[in-house]
Amino acid sequence: MAESNFIDYVKICCRSGNGGAGSRHYNRSKINPRGGPDGGDGGKGGDIILMGNKQMWTLLHLKFRKHVMAGDGIGGSESTSTGASGENIILDVPLGTVAKDAETGEILFEITADGEKKVLIPGGRGGLGNAHFATPTNQAPQYAQPGEPGVERWMVLELKVLADVGLVGFPNAGKSTLLSVLSAAKPEIADYAFTTLTPNLGVVKYRDFRSFVMADIPGIIEGAHLGKGLGHRFLKHIERNAVLLLLIPSDSKNHRMEYNTLINELAQFNEELVLKDKIVAISKAEMLDDELKAEIVKEMGDVKVLFFSSITEQGLDVLKDELFKAIEENV
Repeated sequence: MAESNFIDYVKICCRSGNGGAGSRHYNRSKINPRGGPDGGDGGKGGDIILMGNKQMWTLLHLKFRKHVMAGDGIGGSESTSTGASGENIILDVPLGTVAKDAETGEILFEITADGEKKVLIPGGRGGLGNAHFATPTNQAPQYAQPGEPGVERWMVLELKVLADVGLVGFPNAGKSTLLSVLSAAKPEIADYAFTTLTPNLGVVKYRDFRSFVMADIPGIIEGAHLGKGLGHRFLKHIERNAVLLLLIPSDSKNHRMEYNTLINELAQFNEELVLKDKIVAISKAEMLDDELKAEIVKEMGDVKVLFFSSITEQGLDVLKDELFKAIEENV
């Protein structure tokens, strides 16, 4: 299988800059041989900052950048001159990027807006020069603060896919095939479980030059909320989708049971997922005649279903109409 260019998880070692040392200097000259302290403060160490960039869809640019180091602050100097601050490192990331501490798993923040900046690791503070420590009883202090050291820490960046529609279903439900037919995306398609290992995004063209983004997300299995299969990697992505399209293949042994399993896994992971607008569709409809469709409708009970075929393109226009209607209602 060809390696995907969609990267939704990176682990990087980040080191912020050390603060510059304060200066221990005295303003002494031939004219003023007993001048007072005039040591300046050290500069602040550089921060490591994440900035949202709506033009980016992946963390691929950080995949091979394992170490990120900000600049150190410069020490203070005479005449109470403050040293220069260390260079900040700004990492552009897609919207929906979540920053975590790699050791504790603690979620620090999420980038959700274009141009939004948040400090991942702050630089060390610069030390105070000896001019700050002069007192009536100690007019020539010999002390200046050292700068605070920077922080080195392993961080995890995870991307929750931002898409209008998220495709949800068991492996081989026909998600990748549908995306390839509706958009220009070319996901890996084969007749075995977990062909899709990372999300694929496609722009679906609609009427009057409108469009929406659809995400083909790795297939769910029973127990996914416990981390089985692709588990959490699958479920975390659909938290950001406006509408969920639940796909059940026509050749399923029990359509209603498969639907109930999908709903249960969503609810067990995050109850709010069940509250999202959902459209249920039966894929591979080219295998069905009217009598079999009626049996499936009866089996699904109170759950409304649509039928479509990615092979014959049967029902695709109706499916796009329903999806776009649901998206507009969520705007």
